[in-house]
Amino acid sequence: QLQFVESGGGLVQPGGSLRLSCVASGFHFDAYRIGWFRQAPGKESEGVSCISTSGMVTYYVDSVEGRFTISRDNAKNTVYLQMDSLEAEDTGLYYCAARTTEGSWGCLHTDYNFGRGQGTQVTVSS
Repeated sequence: QLQFVESGGGLVQPGGSLRLSCVASGFHFDAYRIGWFRQAPGKESEGVSCISTSGMVTYYVDSVEGRFTISRDNAKNTVYLQMDSLEAEDTGLYYCAARTTEGSWGCLHTDYNFGRGQGTQVTVSS
């Protein structure tokens, strides 16, 4: 059974950094595209960043472009999200999920419907 466990969240001041990790189990990790998504209170989930099976193709939502970096280590079944220059608007519950390679490339949360974990809370506040 597909399962993700996220970690690395916390409380950080604006301008600070966090590194999120997402460890997968129960499936052929390197056969799936993986995405990081976030949900703020009262808002719909948003695709923050997604990465292809090889790690060679990535996507970032405009609001995090240049500040966040997604990467994956297929040998460790892990995807990372390095978050720098954090802003209050980055606050939310961050979770990862997977999708197959069928269909066009994208980062819509509704397309990533495998293995969503419990998430890790990120709070950016002074």
